[in-house]
Amino acid sequence: MLLVQKYGGTSLETVRRIQTAARRTAGLCRQGHRVVLVVSAQGDATDRMIAQAAQLNRRGSAREMDAYLAAGEQMSAGLMAMAIGALGFPAVSLTGWQAGIVTDAVHGNARILDVHPQRIQRELEAGKVVVVAGFQGLGPEGDVTTLGRGGSDTTAVALAAWLKADKCQIFTDVDGVYDRDPRQYPDALRFGRIGYGKMLALIENGAQVLHDRSVELAREHKITLEVLSAFTAEPGTLVGDLDSSYPNGTKDIPCCGQNPQ
Repeated sequence: MLLVQKYGGTSLETVRRIQTAARRTAGLCRQGHRVVLVVSAQGDATDRMIAQAAQLNRRGSAREMDAYLAAGEQMSAGLMAMAIGALGFPAVSLTGWQAGIVTDAVHGNARILDVHPQRIQRELEAGKVVVVAGFQGLGPEGDVTTLGRGGSDTTAVALAAWLKADKCQIFTDVDGVYDRDPRQYPDALRFGRIGYGKMLALIENGAQVLHDRSVELAREHKITLEVLSAFTAEPGTLVGDLDSSYPNGTKDIPCCGQNPQ
């Protein structure tokens, strides 16, 4: 089975958390699965990088910001590949452009136009785990572009689509999609499954668990996403061409009047 998995920044914030993700990956390799990991920058690294750039030039070039910010995900990819290698499984880190991700020229909020996955396929055939830096690609002029905040989700969905992966799993710091932020509202209810349309409505109302373009791309390519906790083995939320429901079976969860995550 070919799995595409994405780990968010909180899931990679410390060396211990990177090692936890690496051990999960090693377990999948022992079971015979092929794995492509998409990684975000560690913790609040992107925010810190933006703040540092602002100290130098508050009106800096969008092109240079993309060249700078893309480094956060590249560092995560290198660390993850090293962590997996330390467990005895060969791994290779790739930047967005090495992974064949082609975008438009809109710096800071680029859209993925195409993916040329031949390099990823060669590495998988060589028996390696492929770790891809999320959030980035290559524009028409050969410049680094970034996909906007949360863009690593879209990287994962695009790779799953072009590679025809068997699963696309998004690992985050919550165990699925809730009707409101469970970190603020203890009585928040988790969806067992949710349709693309309702997921996009939650995002429009402030939910940050998935990048809106990742859901749009998943709907276009008919990919069911699985949103899971990086810290537990509990089941998460399926996002796809599905009826929405809570784990207890209640359907048609209202969006209006809620405080989505």
